[in-house]
Amino acid sequence: MDWCLMQLENMQSFRTISDLATSKFRQLLNKELTQYAETDQIKQFISQTYFDNKEEIENNDGSNRCLGSQRSDSFINLKKDEPNPSDLCNHGRLTERLKSIDETNIKANQKSNRGILSKTNAINYNNDNNKNAFNLKPENSNLINDSKKIAQNSSFSIQKPSISSTNCQTASVKKLNSDLGDSKSTMSNIFLTRSSESQIPKMADISESYPYGVRTSKSEELEGLMKDLDVWGLNLFLMDELTEHRPLTAVAYTIFKQRDLINIFQICPSTLLNYLSELENHYQTVPYHNKIHAADVTQSIHVLLNSKALESVFNDSEIFAAIFSAAIHDVDHPGLTNQYLINTASELALMYNDDSVLENHHLAVAFKLLQNEKQDIFHNIPRNQRRSIRNMVIDMVRATDMSKHMSLLGELKTMVETKKVAGSGIIELDSYQDRIRVLKNMLHCADLSNPTKPLDIYRNWTERVMNELFIQGDQESSQGLEISAMCDRHKACIEKTQVGFIDFIVHPLWESWSELVYPDAQDILDTLEKNREWYCSEADKKQHVDNNNNEKAQITESTSSALN
Repeated sequence: MDWCLMQLENMQSFRTISDLATSKFRQLLNKELTQYAETDQIKQFISQTYFDNKEEIENNDGSNRCLGSQRSDSFINLKKDEPNPSDLCNHGRLTERLKSIDETNIKANQKSNRGILSKTNAINYNNDNNKNAFNLKPENSNLINDSKKIAQNSSFSIQKPSISSTNCQTASVKKLNSDLGDSKSTMSNIFLTRSSESQIPKMADISESYPYGVRTSKSEELEGLMKDLDVWGLNLFLMDELTEHRPLTAVAYTIFKQRDLINIFQICPSTLLNYLSELENHYQTVPYHNKIHAADVTQSIHVLLNSKALESVFNDSEIFAAIFSAAIHDVDHPGLTNQYLINTASELALMYNDDSVLENHHLAVAFKLLQNEKQDIFHNIPRNQRRSIRNMVIDMVRATDMSKHMSLLGELKTMVETKKVAGSGIIELDSYQDRIRVLKNMLHCADLSNPTKPLDIYRNWTERVMNELFIQGDQESSQGLEISAMCDRHKACIEKTQVGFIDFIVHPLWESWSELVYPDAQDILDTLEKNREWYCSEADKKQHVDNNNNEKAQITESTSSALN
């Protein structure tokens, strides 16, 4: 098997097997999208969101060449020998890449220690009143009616930068500084959300004495819901209500307890609750990328880790990193896309050189919160193990950049085909490289799991994500910018969008995952298909109504012309 893979890779030595697979999937998807009539917006949205356009360009002969430092972050190196020194696309062994990433972050930390990050006004760690602040305001329930209002209040602008509000509950998108000459840059104010003294919780609101870490007036209902923590499709909207709007703290704390991670890594329960509550506080009140989504992804990856096919595959550090990554993966998300931030030359885009802008920001915020000793859940973890976990978290969270989708799918498909060739039906994940590839895809699956959930939950998430896109579209329109695909509330067809989203993105990903962990994910695929059929039916109904309205309009116009 190793010899066969080596021969295959030697056929095009500067590209890995997964690169070849990614290129092939890209070509097939482009072909299918071309044949997908009447959906130019859907095609544009999928191409812009799930293709890494900076990753590679295709030559006239159909081959691809790498763009140096703009290559994809994800890769598979199946060769056991050292890479060719002349190889332009391969960064060598995964450990070397992780070491490079770690060194980069160490340099950034050294820079921050010289005074850049220390100037932050976002969180004053010397202020005891702000140390354990968390979000007490409920999520916005009427998203359709409020989305325009939110857009009007939105002030994410590249003009006269400042962070104008200290209230992390405001629905507006905070201003960022785009003037490089201004000393109060986003690096100085690393947090887009900030704790407010009026939102400081009472110590009785969170406590390790509570079974799930948070106070609730509906303990019996919460206990009943938590019994399904290991079940796919848990209603996190109900969880948000029962936990008094602290779903992430309750879910993550309970998972840490259930998996005994608190004892394994010697984490003080109060420290864990302090960190989770502060982390949750830094999830903005936007329609979709909020703390409920974070709790949903955390619970989803917890269920995926329980797959029988993956039993005893991952060590404690890898499980810790996976749960932690899910909890932090969208912290401080402003409800805008990476492309919008890049197009408007936002401070975040400038800081991270247009590369996985939001994902890098989520990581920076999450690790910045750990610098408070009362929130440092890594405190008792040995230094080398702590660095290893950090590297895994960086890898996993950066993989949630949707432009990496094709690369991740290529890796997953490669592993599935390798499993088939082996003929044993058993996943061989002996190396760290293989395990981290599976974990990255696992988090990506959890992040794209909405269409696989019960229909009522899926529809709720669909409403939220579309409203978040519409808010961005309203913002782009008010700024005189071209409205991004699927962000125009007057043109987007939600039903057709979901069908295309499932057909071209979600189903290929989950089909590959189900093959990898077969037969564990078959129920998930069945639910996905049922949800697709429902949206297909709704799209047909809407199309029928539109056709009837068009016919009536034509008849009215013809009658009016005849009378004149």
